[in-house]
Amino acid sequence: METSKETGTVAAPKMDLTLKIYNSMTQQKELFTPIVPGKVGMYICGVTAYDLSHLGHARAAVSFDLLYRYLEHLKYEVTYVRNFTDVDDKIIRRANDLGENPLSLSNRYCQEYLVDMADLQCLPPTYQPRVSDHMGQIKDMITQIINNDCAYVVEGDVFFAVEKSPNYGRLSGQRLENNRAGERVAVDSRKRNPADFALWKAAKAGEPSWDSPWGPGRPGWHIECSAMSAHYLSSKFDIHGGGIDLIFPHHENEIAQSCAACQDSNVSYWMHNGHVTNNNEKMSKSLGNFFTIRQITERYHPLALRHFLISAHYRSPLNYSVLQLDSASDAVFYIYQTLQDCEVALSPFQEHGKTARINSAAEDCINKLRDEFHARMSDDLNTSHILTGAFQDALKFINSSLNMLKKKQPKQQQLSLIESLRKIENEVKEVLRILGLLPPGAYSEVLQQLKDKALKRAELMEEDVLRLIEERATARKNKDFSKSDQIRADLTRNGIALMDMGKETIWRPCVPVEQEQEAPPAEKEQKPAATGEEQKA
Repeated sequence: METSKETGTVAAPKMDLTLKIYNSMTQQKELFTPIVPGKVGMYICGVTAYDLSHLGHARAAVSFDLLYRYLEHLKYEVTYVRNFTDVDDKIIRRANDLGENPLSLSNRYCQEYLVDMADLQCLPPTYQPRVSDHMGQIKDMITQIINNDCAYVVEGDVFFAVEKSPNYGRLSGQRLENNRAGERVAVDSRKRNPADFALWKAAKAGEPSWDSPWGPGRPGWHIECSAMSAHYLSSKFDIHGGGIDLIFPHHENEIAQSCAACQDSNVSYWMHNGHVTNNNEKMSKSLGNFFTIRQITERYHPLALRHFLISAHYRSPLNYSVLQLDSASDAVFYIYQTLQDCEVALSPFQEHGKTARINSAAEDCINKLRDEFHARMSDDLNTSHILTGAFQDALKFINSSLNMLKKKQPKQQQLSLIESLRKIENEVKEVLRILGLLPPGAYSEVLQQLKDKALKRAELMEEDVLRLIEERATARKNKDFSKSDQIRADLTRNGIALMDMGKETIWRPCVPVEQEQEAPPAEKEQKPAATGEEQKA
């Protein structure tokens, strides 16, 4: 096995890094082959900016950020486009309710969305176009569709003639007569076919409008994505994605109008993430059973939320629960505590062991981690168990090696151990980087942030915890073990674990005991092992 002096990582045998993704159009996994070798164009439908984004929006963003990161890891040059809908019926209604200019309101919520995305460590797309900035492209595409006899004008409105699309329904499997939601409004009697949908809407009083060949107005919902994807990626590109609820009518209508404007229009792979559910019911604003990203990150660290979002395969339903978030928070604390312990332990040995050979156990650990990670990620981004198995084994190896490092041993053996720790630390960090779970700052900062969130959930101040630790120490000194046990139990019920480290007692967040007892056996088995500190205790 070769070692790279530049990266400090073990050069494992060359692996098959081909990627298979599930294509919603063909309803099967397919080997990913881009139109232009080495380059990928992908367009993801973004949010309609009229309110703070909810957990469903977070899942879509994280799912496709994961795809973006992995494609770049595979050395593709990716052009990633994610739009903002900033002109829409919902935006206008909300703005009118608040007495605000619709474009001003949507701009405000676009900015709030970007804050949420930064918190979740979603990389900025290559382009983030807004509908209001692309009226020229939208009107040009509508003109082309009309010229191709696939749309008609009625009193300043322009409707797409669905009967002109012979393959309509091929993505969703929906029959034409089922398309009643194309405009998000009641069926218009002026349509030639009830399934026809608006490409352009004539101006109404109190609504923003733009001049057009058909009179002042604004775009329909679907045309924006066809126009902007064609503008940034051309009429043919590799990946189009979004939430599963967009398959019909939005993506079905996109296909119809894009092909009507340009006959060679084609998307190679359609990808859709599953719903987030609450008590097994789809979470959405319309149902009123949603949580905003902000509501969750008020109580849980954004990296814990990201961990939760990738804990299930992106196409599977993901059921929201406090237990799942507590478990995710516990898992990331363990990861960062282990890496912090490793960083601190290796700091005195900056110039030691760099020419030493790593031990065979470390080699095996690294190769298993790489093989398992790439096998799962290349299988349609199967993240459901990616942070268990070999990844957990790597963390356990770090913790056991840190204990060995404290013991006196021959110099060469110590140097090999130091280098083994460095290499495995690098591999763990690389996995976290690709998954978007590597903290942007010091581990100590994120660990403190995780502790602060745990205190908030427990409705305690750190001074309260330290006072209870002192009370427990006094009770133990007085052999009042009933009281000391009660203090520990009460804190654990609130998600605060006490650990006795010799003469000192420290605390860390944990999964509240009562919730942990409610977890099914399968979830308990996947609960992360003890932190580095606990293993040393």
